Amino acid sequence: MIPISWPVAVVLATAVLLVAAAVVWLRRNRRYQDATSVAAAYDRWTQDALLERLWGDHIHLGHYGEPPVGPGGRDFRRAKEDFVHELVRWSGLDQLPPGSRVLDVGCGIGGSARILARDYGLDVLGISISPLQIARARELTPGPLAAHCRFAVMDALALDLPDGRFDAVWSVEASPHMPDKQRYADELLRVLRPGGRLAVADWNRRDPSDGALSRRERWVMRQLLEQWAHPEFASIRSLQANLSSSPWGAAIPIDTADWTAPTLPSWIDSILEGARRPAAILGLGPGALLQALRETPTILLMHWAFAHGLMQFGVFRGQKPA
Repeated sequence: MIPISWPVAVVLATAVLLVAAAVVWLRRNRRYQDATSVAAAYDRWTQDALLERLWGDHIHLGHYGEPPVGPGGRDFRRAKEDFVHELVRWSGLDQLPPGSRVLDVGCGIGGSARILARDYGLDVLGISISPLQIARARELTPGPLAAHCRFAVMDALALDLPDGRFDAVWSVEASPHMPDKQRYADELLRVLRPGGRLAVADWNRRDPSDGALSRRERWVMRQLLEQWAHPEFASIRSLQANLSSSPWGAAIPIDTADWTAPTLPSWIDSILEGARRPAAILGLGPGALLQALRETPTILLMHWAFAHGLMQFGVFRGQKPA
């Protein structure tokens, strides 16, 4: 029997893992079925703890400045926190007085909600359809902050909340999971009081009026939808129309901006974090390494889509007429 050197063994083991991850990625997807499929996907991601171990409190993209620095040019976790502060300033939430009531729709494990409560003195309710996300958000919120930063399991398309309850509504990267974009927009604006502020950030597809998808783009789009439980992406233009035409918005004027450039480095950085923090993956066992490799193709496709104009990162702001 020919002995195998340690470097060769590592290469062989890595090759086996890559092949296994590719097989899983190609044969098994997380196609959207209904709201329970979204909840199940986020329950799994929360339970395996891989995203939290690698990315910290924030699942959303980071902000890398204007002009943006490239991947590795800014601490990945700091860029995610910077994104929250940039959106707060751009949307005018920093003008709200302390104690103002804010609803965070699609709060994840509560990273943004804790910043809004801790750094801006806001009273925040974060909601997610994933029970495990809400449980983890509560665990990560320290006692003194918990009085002003609460969490609840709730469907964004059927908010169990009264009309006009909140001074601001915040929602980051939640719309792609919503099968009914108009109903999503209606619910955001229904619970917003007159004079209240709206802050939304979203993964958006290129608007159909700007060009049909090529054969390659159609394949990429199918993977982006099916691998991460997305029923459909709105375009910046179509989601703006959903918000501005909502009967709950009183013809609210919606401003938009394209933040694709300052958020684009997040995709490559999210992969590089595995090299920077290998213990975060290896400490969870061999299955976590396979899971990390399984997510890598979708992340790379996301980077390609945003870099080549198939996708855009849109931000939306508005103030409900008083």
